[in-house]
Amino acid sequence: MNLQQLRAHAITHSLFPPTHLKAAINRLGFVQADPIRSPARAQDLILRQRVKGYRAGDLERRYADLDLDEDFLYAYGFVPRATWQLLHPRETRGLKPLEKKVLEVVQEGGELHPKELEAHLGRKRAVNAWGGYSKATTRALQHLHYCGLLRIARRESGIRIYQAALPPEDSLPLAQRLQNVVMLVANILAPVPEKSLRQALSHLRHLGDARAQLPACELERHTVDGLTYLWPVSSKRKSVEAPRAVRILSPFDPLVWDRRRFEHLWGWRYRFEAYTPAAKRVRGYYAMPILWREAMIGWANVSVTAGKMDAQLGFIGECPTDADFRLALDEELARMGYFLGSLVGGTIPLSRK
Repeated sequence: MNLQQLRAHAITHSLFPPTHLKAAINRLGFVQADPIRSPARAQDLILRQRVKGYRAGDLERRYADLDLDEDFLYAYGFVPRATWQLLHPRETRGLKPLEKKVLEVVQEGGELHPKELEAHLGRKRAVNAWGGYSKATTRALQHLHYCGLLRIARRESGIRIYQAALPPEDSLPLAQRLQNVVMLVANILAPVPEKSLRQALSHLRHLGDARAQLPACELERHTVDGLTYLWPVSSKRKSVEAPRAVRILSPFDPLVWDRRRFEHLWGWRYRFEAYTPAAKRVRGYYAMPILWREAMIGWANVSVTAGKMDAQLGFIGECPTDADFRLALDEELARMGYFLGSLVGGTIPLSRK
């Protein structure tokens, strides 16, 4: 296998033909979430490439009917119930007194907004994982959710509404769960550098050493330019030409997620700069990679002002000038406008090495 074939495999495996919402989520197995809206949340930007007629917010609007949960895999996101079953039960012994009280309140009250806990338990603050302060009750809710004792019933304006979770049904033996999780993550990120897969699996220590399961899993292995890639044997490679289409991808899209693979496959370094000081940004606050056929040719910063969408485009080399690219770009911008419910405004192409 050469680099071109590896690129084609990554694109055709991840960007499957658009289908309906539930089928797309089940096929992905996991949709990463991120709260930044620039121009939309990560989960919506990921799904718009894989769901017919998708509009921003459809996942949140239909969440309760899709048999989904929110949970942490190698990152935080939305998972089908089958994926949730692999992750639980997590360790639930040794709950703190406050956590036990919060769990009791939620179990008695059904669905619960975090603010409602203040009436029961007050507004005590605690240091959070980033060194700042958050309400102790909110942290207790988050820990109980991580343990699988609570689930997200729905969201109100992006705020998680909690309810008691049902226990896992017929949980598999731990060793089988571990193997299944390894195969799931390998499939989501396929083809994935072995080092990147091991790093992703390191977030699953509560299940045991998922990385130790790699030799027992049915994974195909190929080395290209000294980098070893893995993917499930069942993930069939198709020798098909990439469509003459432009796609503007989320920074958290499975095709973009692993920066090691991105740089190897497309020859340039992409970084998410939302948390970089403005003066040090190279490509923009929420620069989204642009895929043209099999090449990542640049990035787009998309914004909506007064119902009008504008896109500023940057390119690694020169902006393609052929008519096919211009037509494909216009079609992608029209799809983005439909997704955002916005009129398509102008684009400002920039050429930058």
